[in-house]
Amino acid sequence: MDYEAIANKMPNFGHEIKDFQYHTWKVTNWNNLPGILTGPEFEVGGWKWHILLYPFGNHNLNKISIYLEFVDQQRENADWHACVQFVLLLWNSEEPMKYVSYHAWHRFDAENPNWGIENFYDRNKLFTPSNNRIRPLIEDGSCNITALVRVLKDPTGTLWSGRNMRFTGHIGLKSQGINTFFNSVILSLYYIRYFREAVYFASKESDKPVRSIASALQKVFYQLNVSAPSVDTTELTKFFGWNTLSVSDVRKFIRILQDNLENDMKNTKADGTVSKLFVGTMKTHIKCVNVDYESLRFEDYYDIQFSVKRCSTLDDSFAYYVQETLDRDNKYNAEGYGLQVVKKSVVFESFPSILHIHLDRSEYDAQNNLVKSNNRYEFPMEIDLQKYLSPNADKSKPSKYILHGVLINVDNNGCNQYFALLKPGKSGRWYKFCDSQVTGVSIKKMLYNNDDENFLFDNAYMLIYYRESDINEILYPSLPKHHLHEEDFPHEKKKENNHLQILIMNEEMFKNHKGFGIINLYDQRFTLPEVFQIDILKTDSFDAFKNAAATKFKIPISQIRFWIIEKQDSINFRLDDLMTDDLLDKTMDEIRLTYYDDLRFYMEVYEKPIDVKKKRLKTSSIIIFLKYFNLHTQSLEGLGQLYVKENYTVNVLFPILCKRKQLPSNTLLDIYKEVDPNIIEMMDPNFTFKKCNIQNGDIICFQNTLSNEEIEEHVAANRIYSIPKFYESLLMNIVVHFKSRFGYKDPIPEFKLVLNKDLTYKSVVNQVAIHLNLDPLKLWFISVGSSGEPKSKIESTTDQTLSKLLRYSSLLYYEIL
Repeated sequence: MDYEAIANKMPNFGHEIKDFQYHTWKVTNWNNLPGILTGPEFEVGGWKWHILLYPFGNHNLNKISIYLEFVDQQRENADWHACVQFVLLLWNSEEPMKYVSYHAWHRFDAENPNWGIENFYDRNKLFTPSNNRIRPLIEDGSCNITALVRVLKDPTGTLWSGRNMRFTGHIGLKSQGINTFFNSVILSLYYIRYFREAVYFASKESDKPVRSIASALQKVFYQLNVSAPSVDTTELTKFFGWNTLSVSDVRKFIRILQDNLENDMKNTKADGTVSKLFVGTMKTHIKCVNVDYESLRFEDYYDIQFSVKRCSTLDDSFAYYVQETLDRDNKYNAEGYGLQVVKKSVVFESFPSILHIHLDRSEYDAQNNLVKSNNRYEFPMEIDLQKYLSPNADKSKPSKYILHGVLINVDNNGCNQYFALLKPGKSGRWYKFCDSQVTGVSIKKMLYNNDDENFLFDNAYMLIYYRESDINEILYPSLPKHHLHEEDFPHEKKKENNHLQILIMNEEMFKNHKGFGIINLYDQRFTLPEVFQIDILKTDSFDAFKNAAATKFKIPISQIRFWIIEKQDSINFRLDDLMTDDLLDKTMDEIRLTYYDDLRFYMEVYEKPIDVKKKRLKTSSIIIFLKYFNLHTQSLEGLGQLYVKENYTVNVLFPILCKRKQLPSNTLLDIYKEVDPNIIEMMDPNFTFKKCNIQNGDIICFQNTLSNEEIEEHVAANRIYSIPKFYESLLMNIVVHFKSRFGYKDPIPEFKLVLNKDLTYKSVVNQVAIHLNLDPLKLWFISVGSSGEPKSKIESTTDQTLSKLLRYSSLLYYEIL
């Protein structure tokens, strides 16, 4: 058996291989084996391993279960981990090429020392020839089990530190075994970068996490920043004296945090942060209905609370709040007169940069028990609060607010589940944080899909709005940079690694990119570019990196500048922020911690030398990227970057776009904004770029405007005729692995094709026939069983789509007649 060839069929993730070994265990006397046994030890990567076998299944008696297990866990510290790709094979030595296999990749650590498959193979198929085998897998009571183990290097210490991180670029917080709002609130504060930076200034060297909320919060933020495998909040909860989280009032909890942090931040560079971000002022006028009493007071507020029972929309709540009657159980205690019915009016003198709105869902049932209300309560993605400001208030700052967070509490059959929907950056990308589980979501679908079990209008208990004009300051603070390092936490043991690999893309790569965002780095469904890399020391400055890049690309340093590329999810990368020369003296590791993700840069090249000012880019010009949808080739074409003025209307683009694509100057165009893979918005040519919310790094797509007759022609030819439909089709693409049933007979034993999940059986046959250069009538497919083995011929008359055919995996066998 060619073990190297089998191992090479494992996906290539692009990581350097530390060690590769294979080990075969000959299992004998199968019928008399115990319920669980381990094979001989073998060494890979300097560690000892063995195969773990359940002959009668781990949980299912009809299956056998096989795992790879790390042996000497006692020898390693709690932070030990190994990133491993492996294949497990079960085979008869007399028929080695008819093996049953399972491939996996896993980060082995103290919490997860073994990995494999519970349903490796059917027990009733082990002792008789099946699936074109001449011999049974187990013959005379014996068989072979082989482990092919590839240990990968992990230079950052975070490789596969959580599949959520791999797919979303973000990680959550470890559950403490009890459902509360705690993790949701902490994450909502962490993604306020101004607040995060301020927390780094708040604690003192003598502070101990269990005694200082700032130190405990600082530690949690640090671990989130460096993408720790799992982030424990135990020390932070101990600050409140909680063995279990007992505070039920989220408003009270946040105020405790804010009060303590305000105190810790005094006389530091972050002094006044809480007031700057969260505090507004209001004027309250109270007038009794039945007695001669009234009062007027000015006060600060840190949040606003609305009753869901009283109003059903956010706008109605504001209207009710500013003009309210307090009566019945809600009477006002007037000094000298006791409880009185009063008319209360509120005028907002100012709104904070970040507005926390709490939704009171408590009400009493028939037995006078306090229960949660699931009344529908609607809130918008954007809201303008200027009409609620005092006539004398300072209106120099706009009062338009953008939704950046929704905290949810859902009761699923008596089980409370808390999670947060957060928008960490300026882009439209939202994520669902449910303890350690993080997934990308479409906020619009969750808001307006009545069938969603987590329907937000029924279950939201807290809304977080950012003032639109303050978003840049909130997410890219002007505070002096103060980043924590590993030495700030001596009890946090980290592996020494002195180098960083910096990924660099340029405009040419964007032009060749055919998928979402500005580049594709991981998704096999689209072409993976040859990305430039520069290896640099963590302690090297940004200035040293710029010089190294200028040397590598042979471009004068005065003609290049760099933008951070943000990973919004596994397929969507966008420009985030310009790297200006005020960072020249910062180390690359400091910059890495600032952006909490792997360092990826877009290198912008100018024809003439440029002067990057030593301050954040402040200009009415916006850098955008252009894509053209070619109806004839049914593909996207990158047309490079462009700067536009935010106060210009979108229609100024039309002559530029026609020139870029060499179209006649009078060509009619449809123009769209690529928000994320699920949201492609058509743009009104008469709107300004600012009104269309176009920001640095946004992607604009365009196509020729079609008449109704042209659309009908495309539909009749089964061709995509619009950009939104093309993006929908991209999401349906999948990499399908084809294997010949008799590989040694065929010129192409195996290959991969990118196909659409909605393709019919006939269309798949045609695509494969073109690839193999043969008549489609001479080709048929064989389905795949749960263990990856050929199962049965698929009838050519089937009406199933590809997604139905690929029931167990992305593998199909084919046979040439």
